[in-house]
Amino acid sequence: MKAKPYMNPYLAGVLLGLVLLLTVYLTGRGLGASGAIKSIVIETVQTVTPEHAENTAYYSSFKATHPEGPLRSWLVFEVLGVLIGAFLSGVISDRVSLKLEKGPQTTKKVRILAAIAGGMFFGFGSQLARGCTSGAALSGMSVMSFGGIITMMAIFGSAYAVAYFFRKLWIRG
Repeated sequence: MKAKPYMNPYLAGVLLGLVLLLTVYLTGRGLGASGAIKSIVIETVQTVTPEHAENTAYYSSFKATHPEGPLRSWLVFEVLGVLIGAFLSGVISDRVSLKLEKGPQTTKKVRILAAIAGGMFFGFGSQLARGCTSGAALSGMSVMSFGGIITMMAIFGSAYAVAYFFRKLWIRG
């Protein structure tokens, strides 16, 4: 079976915008993913080392503001829905497979290490900024927040500025 073509990017962008607006309208909040990861980490720490969680201000303050528990956050269910939806989309379009995409001059080890480093920087940055790019830029722009617009410009500007240094991971020589 041949894989189905990708969705038109302009249509996908319009649909993403509608989902963002609907989310803000229904929940009063935008989309985001880093809060779900934080909730999972906090639940893990509270389960594995409850004494450490009680004696650390970061974990105890989270528990005080979320008495229902970190895994009851709607962000956790949002991310689970994204993962399930992405998998079902892959199944429907016949795109489910394991593959490592990399440039011809890049080894698998370098590609994996670059992905891990990028993920760690993303996680650190999302906590430093108190939210990920989805929450800060996309959701902020969907409600015409000046901060969201500035954040999106900073994201694209910094990506453009550092792209030169990382492009050799993807192209020849």
